[in-house]
Amino acid sequence: MTDRTIAYQGEPGANSHIICAQAYPDWTPLPCPSFEDAFAAVTEGRAQRAMIPIENSIAGRVADIHHLIPLSPLHIVAEHFLPIHFQLMVLLGTPIEALKSVHSHVHALGQCRRIIRRLGLKAVVAGDTAGAAREIKEFGDPSRAALAPALAAEVYGLDILARDVEDEVHNTTRFVVFSPEAEPVAPGTQACVTSFVFRVRNIPAALYKALGGFATNGVNMSKLESYMMDGEFTATQFYAEVDGHPEDPGLARALDELGFFSRELRVIGTYPAHPFREAARPAAE
Repeated sequence: MTDRTIAYQGEPGANSHIICAQAYPDWTPLPCPSFEDAFAAVTEGRAQRAMIPIENSIAGRVADIHHLIPLSPLHIVAEHFLPIHFQLMVLLGTPIEALKSVHSHVHALGQCRRIIRRLGLKAVVAGDTAGAAREIKEFGDPSRAALAPALAAEVYGLDILARDVEDEVHNTTRFVVFSPEAEPVAPGTQACVTSFVFRVRNIPAALYKALGGFATNGVNMSKLESYMMDGEFTATQFYAEVDGHPEDPGLARALDELGFFSRELRVIGTYPAHPFREAARPAAE
């Protein structure tokens, strides 16, 4: 079988590396320094997929991703969810009393405030969780610790002093998989998610009118986010996700109505809904 490669942002041992290994165990993970580099690896043919985090249950949307998606020719073909666990790791043999600072990505530090406060450590922002673990190894300073996934301790040969130190047990990151080509899902065969970007026309109540078709056709919109384009406060683009397939009658009508009130509309992908969605759905009262 031809070797297949999946790109991700971060260093070996990062959460994105972990989900690549879980979801694509037979593929070769390709670490990339930035999200732009991960997208480029696919568009340039050095990888066949890119695993990109899009949102976290605590921190919200991942910065920069929604600005990159509309500019990319790639298609979303899958989604995956990863429960996030952070480990406090140190140089081999370091006692917890020796620690003075802890290094990690800004989101990881924000999600582990309790242990940082309890140990009285100085929080130091690093570019990446696994990168922080690598730096701890390279620094060789026993007063420094890192917050990173357990795989990073394996990769860089560190001791774990405290496990699963995240503040919230529901801490979960959602990833989407990008591919050069869309992977069609037959309508009516399984639960689907459809992702798209749009810009409404410059007329009064355009957004209200554009979204009305989803309500009248009974389509659940699970995500709607806006962000500025080109540094202009008047140029607003939207990223949205809805339940269903574009060929479902209700969603087809809703997208037609959206298209009428939009200057631009592009479907980024229709892909199977991950079982985690249903498992995480609140029970009906």
